[in-house]
Parts: sequence; C-alpha cells; structure tokens
Amino acid sequence: MNKTIAASLMAAAAVSVAVPAAAQHYGPPRGGPAAHAPAWQSIAQRKVNLDRRIDRAAYNRAISPREARSLRAELNRIVRLEAQYRRGGLTRWEMRDLDQRYDRLSARIRAERADNNRRPGGRW
Repeated sequence: MNKTIAASLMAAAAVSVAVPAAAQHYGPPRGGPAAHAPAWQSIAQRKVNLDRRIDRAAYNRAISPREARSLRAELNRIVRLEAQYRRGGLTRWEMRDLDQRYDRLSARIRAERADNNRRPGGRW
C-alpha cells in the first residue's frame, strides 16, 4: 500500500513539473502573421532609416538626382506633418496616419530603385 501511494505521489510530482515546462515558449514564433512581421520601429527611427535609404540609393546611382529630390521632399512633408501632430500630442489616428505615410514612402523608395530609372541601360 505504501508503495502504491509513493508511486502515485512520484507520478503526480513528475507531471506537475513537466506541464509548466511544456507550456514554455522556446525560440522564435512559429506561423501566423506575427512570425513574419518585422520588429516595430519608432517614428524617429523610421525617419532616419528612410533618409539613409534615399542617400544610399542616390550614392549608388540606383535612383536619379530628380528621384532623390522628390523622395526627400516627401520625407520632409511627412516630418512637417508629424511636427504639427505632435503639437497637441499624437493620437492613435495620427500615429497610424504617419505610419501609413512612412510605409507608402518606403514602398516608393523600393519602386524607384527597382524601376531601373525607366531606361534600357538602367542609368540616368
């Protein structure tokens, strides 16, 4: 009888230790949209990254000087809009609006780099 009780207690102890360990998450997320989403960047960091991408593309001649000016002008418009929004404190709508504008600018930079400057030779 004591052996049966001892065996039962040992089994219960083993299960109580194993269950929380099995619930632990190890490693990167698997599947789902969060697994493929890039890490969130602050608005300030996005400005710096977009400016750097424009500079690098212009330096590498992946975009023309005209395209670089246009992209920088768009970035400056977004920065001015952000300054207006910040005067009264950023609301969720304003943060989402800025985020979408930065996303569109990022996509535009990508498109300008990929369009081969719309010439057969690819350079301006």
